[in-house]
Amino acid sequence: MAEKMKIIPLGGLNEIGKNMTVYEHGGEMIVVDCGLAFPSDDMYGIDLIIPDVSYLVKNKARIRGLFITHGHEDHIGAIPYVLRQVNMPVYCTRLTAGLIKLKLEEHGLLKSTKLITVEAGEMIKVGKFYVEFIHVNHSIADAVAFAIHTSMGVIVHTGDFKIDSTPIDGEVIDLGRFGELGKEGVLALLADSTNVERPGYTMSERIVGKTFDRLFTGCKQRIIVTTFASNVHRIQQVIDAAAAVGRKVAVTGRSMENIMKVATELGYMKLPKNTVVDINKIKSLPLDKQVIVTTGSQGEEMSALYRMAFSQHRQVDVGPGDKVIISASAIPGNEKTISRVINELFRKGVDVVYDKSDPLHVSGHACQEELKIIHALTRPKFFIPLHGEQRHLRRHIQLALSMGMDRRNIVLPDIGSVIELTTKTIKIADTPVPAGPVLVDGSGVGDVGAVVLRDRKILAEDGMVVVILNVQNGQLLHEPEIITRGFIYVKESEELMHELRDVAHSAAQGVIGKGGKNSKDMGELRGAVKSAVSNYLFKHTKRSPMVIPVVNKL
Repeated sequence: MAEKMKIIPLGGLNEIGKNMTVYEHGGEMIVVDCGLAFPSDDMYGIDLIIPDVSYLVKNKARIRGLFITHGHEDHIGAIPYVLRQVNMPVYCTRLTAGLIKLKLEEHGLLKSTKLITVEAGEMIKVGKFYVEFIHVNHSIADAVAFAIHTSMGVIVHTGDFKIDSTPIDGEVIDLGRFGELGKEGVLALLADSTNVERPGYTMSERIVGKTFDRLFTGCKQRIIVTTFASNVHRIQQVIDAAAAVGRKVAVTGRSMENIMKVATELGYMKLPKNTVVDINKIKSLPLDKQVIVTTGSQGEEMSALYRMAFSQHRQVDVGPGDKVIISASAIPGNEKTISRVINELFRKGVDVVYDKSDPLHVSGHACQEELKIIHALTRPKFFIPLHGEQRHLRRHIQLALSMGMDRRNIVLPDIGSVIELTTKTIKIADTPVPAGPVLVDGSGVGDVGAVVLRDRKILAEDGMVVVILNVQNGQLLHEPEIITRGFIYVKESEELMHELRDVAHSAAQGVIGKGGKNSKDMGELRGAVKSAVSNYLFKHTKRSPMVIPVVNKL
C-alpha cells in the first residue's frame, strides 16, 4: 500500500487570517502557524476569532511540534489559547520567539511552554519530519518558509512572503534554496494567495523610506507617523529619516513599545544615538524637532492615534502644528474606522498625509510575477493554494495552470478538508475534520456560539421588550408590566404600550383560562405571550425586538 500524507488546513482558507495547517504522516503530526482573525461588525462583543482545534486536542499524543513562519497576529495570535488545550513545543526564529514570549508571559504560559529558536537555513528533526527553515522577505523581520522533508518527498510551505531585492536588513529571500529544492523534486507546494489578483511585483520597502526622507526634509510641523507595530523595518526607516534631519523620536502605543523593545534587544532595530526619547520629554522640544511613532493605523478604538484624534491622549494634543502620516493600507473592513479618525484629525486642523499616490505603504505579499517565480523554481508535482478568500484561491489555481500544471494535481480545499497525498495522487477525503471559528469574548473561549451572536444582533438592531406577569393560584394578579430597552422611549409611545399590555394580557388569559398551574403550563404561558407580543410588534412597527416574558409565581 502506497505511503500517504494528510494535509489539513484548520484556518486561512476562504478567509483572511487565523492561519493554521496540520501535516500528518506515519502516525505523527506537526502544525504550521497558529493565528487569529478579527471579528466582523456584526459579531457584537467578540474580541478575537481563533481556529477550532478539537482535532488537535483529540490527537495531541501524536503532535510533535508547532512551527511558526513569522510573528504577525494572523500566524501567532491564537498560540496562548491553543497551548492551554494542547501543550506542544514551538519552533520559530528569534524575533518571532520574542513576540510569542510576550503573549505567553501575559497568559501565564511561559514556564510551561518549550519555545525553541531556529535560524533560517537550519533543519530541525521532529519525529518522522525534518523541517527546514528558509529565509523569505515579508513586512516583518525574520519571516521564513518551510521545506518539510519526509520519506514521501518534500512539501514547500511558503508562509507569507514577497521577493524584495533591496530589503532594509540586506537579507534577500533565499531563492537559491527554492531552486535547489525544485531540482531535487518538490512533491507539493502550499503558497500564499493574498496578492494573487495584483499583476507585476510588490514594491520594495525602501520606496517608503524615500517617501519619509522627502516628507521630513524642510517640514516645520511636528510629525506623527502611524504604521503596523510589527513592521520593524518601517519603524527603523522612520527613525533613520528623523535622525537625518535632527529630530528626536518618541513612541506611543503599547504594542509598538513592546515590539520595539524586543526588536532592539535582539538586534533587529538599530537606534541612532540620542534619537529615541521618552514621550513625556519630547514635549519640551520645538515642534519641528519632534517625531512621534504611534499605533492606530487601522483606526482601532483606544489606539494611541485614535486617542489623539478624539482628545483622549494624556501626553499628545494634536492641532494645526501637526502633520500625521498614515503609513499603512486599510485591512478590508477597517475603512470606516480609519476614515473616522482621518476626519477628526482634519477637524482639529491637522495636515494628514494618506494619499495612495504617495508610496507610504508597500505590501508584504507576493504579486503575480513573484508567485510565478516560486512556482517556476520549486516545480511542484502538486499544488494547494493557501491564505486567501475564495477569489484569491481560484485565481492562484489559474496562475498555476498558466505555468503548465495539470489540473488533476491541484486541489481547492476548505478549512477542515483532509487532503490525502501519495507520491502519485492528490485528493480531498469525503469526511472533513471539525473546523471553523471559535469566538473569544473576554476570558470566555468558545462559549459564545451562533445563538448568542444572533441574540446580540437582535438586541443591537431592534432592542428588547420584557413582559412581566405576576401569577397567583393560576390567576393573573394584575395587568402585565412592560419594560423596553433600545426599542422605544415609553413616554413617547403610551398608546403602543397600552395596546401591548392588552395583547399580553389577552394571550396570558388564553392559557390561564384553561386552568393551568404547573410548570409545563408556565412554559406554555411564556410561549403564548412571547408569540402574541412579537407578532403584534412586527405587524405595527415592522421591528422584531427580543421579547422576554417573565412569569413570577407568587
